Amino acid sequence: MDEMDEWVEQVDDHDQVCGVVLRREAVQRGLLHRVAVTLCRDPGGRILVHRRSERASRFPGHYEVVVGGAVAVGESYEAAAVRELAEEFGVRVSVRHVTTFLNQHGLSPHWLGIHEALISVEVEPDHDEVVWHEWLTESELFAFMEQRPFTPDSSEALRRYQAARGDR
Repeated sequence: MDEMDEWVEQVDDHDQVCGVVLRREAVQRGLLHRVAVTLCRDPGGRILVHRRSERASRFPGHYEVVVGGAVAVGESYEAAAVRELAEEFGVRVSVRHVTTFLNQHGLSPHWLGIHEALISVEVEPDHDEVVWHEWLTESELFAFMEQRPFTPDSSEALRRYQAARGDR
């Protein structure tokens, strides 16, 4: 099934469920729904950066600093974050919630739950979704972000992540 054909919960301005809708419809009509992402760090504090496949339906070939996707009906932000990490990078780890906010960037407005995870094992990306990945220090990441196209969510997610942690 195409990821845009998955069922998601429509939510209101307070992130309360008010219905169920196909993700495609939520995006096309600008209906609020939930997305869960995770910023991954290795034991040395480096951040996982990856490049989306050219075949991706959204932002093909763009880079990202978070791993994630839509929260399914009845699923929590945390469960969705864990599921997406397993699907996209083949790792099953716990995640820690960092912050949730109403994100106006990307394809359409949505509530974005940001998590972090410590990854101490080798990642095995799904090559249909991820064509390149690397662990970068924060200074390397900021320089890299100025030179490459990143998804709209990446910069805002990184900024919110750092603010919630008290970084910079």
